[in-house]
Amino acid sequence: MKFRVERDVFADAVAWAARSLPVRPSAPVLAGLLIETGDSGLVLSAFDYETSARAEIRADVEVEGRVLVSGRLLADICRSLPDKPIDFDLAGAKLELKCGSGRFSLQTMPVDEYPSLPAVPPPSGVVTGEEFASAVSQAVTAAGRDDMLPVLTGVRIEIEGERMSLLATDRFRLSHRELTWRPASTDVSLAALVPAKVLSDTAKTLSGEVTISISPAGGDGIIGFEGQGPDGLRRTTTRLLDGDFPKVRSLFPSEHLTVATVDRAELVNTVKRVALVAERNTAVQMKFADSEIVLDSQSGDEAQATEAVDAVITGDEIVTGFNPTYLLDGLTAIGSDKVDLSFTQATKPVVISASDGTDESSFRYLLMPRRLLS
Repeated sequence: MKFRVERDVFADAVAWAARSLPVRPSAPVLAGLLIETGDSGLVLSAFDYETSARAEIRADVEVEGRVLVSGRLLADICRSLPDKPIDFDLAGAKLELKCGSGRFSLQTMPVDEYPSLPAVPPPSGVVTGEEFASAVSQAVTAAGRDDMLPVLTGVRIEIEGERMSLLATDRFRLSHRELTWRPASTDVSLAALVPAKVLSDTAKTLSGEVTISISPAGGDGIIGFEGQGPDGLRRTTTRLLDGDFPKVRSLFPSEHLTVATVDRAELVNTVKRVALVAERNTAVQMKFADSEIVLDSQSGDEAQATEAVDAVITGDEIVTGFNPTYLLDGLTAIGSDKVDLSFTQATKPVVISASDGTDESSFRYLLMPRRLLS
């Protein structure tokens, strides 16, 4: 194998493919990155039996072949190279790399022991990459991070015809985002529980139109994503999470007795300031009354903070409290200037959503209240 490739193109593709490589692989070859010649250049692949990544890039191939080398080491080397073309030459059991005056030699791994990447299910539909990335970034806000509850570390994708819904919860909050897409069949009905980290990392790196392929019920339990990278096609597959995602849609109330409309940026900054003196794992108190939201927090007898934010409030007075970090997560996930905080009563969750009629209104963030210190 012998080829030349542009440094930026190759380094970006290697970093993308190697991002999901396991830190402690169950077999040494699973730490490898597979480099193969393709019709128009190179194909870079990584697979750990759970998640696969495949990137195509342009390159000048002089001698065809395939080679397996340490993915993380190759990514580190490429990241440090000068902005000059890289020449690769496979010499025996070593892959020689030359860039400018730099020379590197990498030990190869046995290619024959590397597993084949999983087959991608038939395409289920297409979604705009930018909108999909935005929707995923909002949905993963509420995804759990406790590996002891793996079902809650995923985002549930529900598809009914042209509507796609993304749901995530960690038991303390719930995110729900809806968007439209172009299904392969107008009567399609699918559901998939996708690891939130894989979904987030994938969505933010694909542009153009993203093709989503979901295994039908009783299939292999795989979801695939394919879209454009900076210099060619990129494809990711991952195994779906097992288990039943909780039925959370019913948690969103059908009516609200108190609604506060407030400037999002002003409320975010106020919460950040007031939370500076909050004791760990304590709530920031919020009083909704008289055209303002009054925020209070304290750290025993050492410090206390109080600040008010103007708001348009309809309905009854509410006094409640929330985990400030979770509250900020929900507020910053919304891109609109104004947000609505909607309540049924003080001891029930708040629903945070955009109030200006933009597409952000299809995102809802439900947050459970915290007990206030007396």
